[in-house]
Amino acid sequence: MTRKRMAKDGDAAPAGEPRGETAYLKLKDAIRSGELKPGQRVRESEMAARLDVSRTPVREAFRRLEADGLLSFAPYRGMVISELDHQAVMELYFMREVLEGTAAGLAAHRASEAEVSILQEIVSIDPAGEGPPAAVAGHNRRFHTSLYHAAHNRYLLKTLNVLQDAMALLGPTTMRVQGRSDAAKAEHAAIVQAIADKDPESAERLMREHIRGAQKARLHLLSAEEEA
Repeated sequence: MTRKRMAKDGDAAPAGEPRGETAYLKLKDAIRSGELKPGQRVRESEMAARLDVSRTPVREAFRRLEADGLLSFAPYRGMVISELDHQAVMELYFMREVLEGTAAGLAAHRASEAEVSILQEIVSIDPAGEGPPAAVAGHNRRFHTSLYHAAHNRYLLKTLNVLQDAMALLGPTTMRVQGRSDAAKAEHAAIVQAIADKDPESAERLMREHIRGAQKARLHLLSAEEEA
């Protein structure tokens, strides 16, 4: 049986992009999408076959993913997709609350009219409870990414992007929790209104409450998985 291929846009690296960079980006996308799951063992030879490249760029990609915290070495197993324990999950959401709250406050100060309009549009077309959880989760990421950029702080943006990579290790989206997608849409709308009103205090407070709601949904999912 032919292995599922991660590379769908041709085997060659994009012009000017080293194969190691291409392998790194494609493997990271596979982790983000859930194609490669936390705890799953990954071998250089298998990933090279999936990407249709030699083992050298895969080895380079593995080193970078390990530095990012997305890969870990497990005794007797080799390299595996990293898993987050309960304490790591709590720490991750704490940092999300701090950093995304800051981003929302900065956006209320600095977002242009066009950026506010984009955020409003994203909220207006949010599929919420109508679409499949994966599609809703993708829309949710678009909202948060757009807000990060509206904060206009390159160092905060870089840190938030690293945090988003770690979020990929959490497993299934919290949008699977009943009522969470509708609640998130309402929370997004309130945050955007505060940004449009240029009210940084309210924007930060509402974002912090939003992240705490996401954390609660995540803990609900983790509890259900443990019981199962």
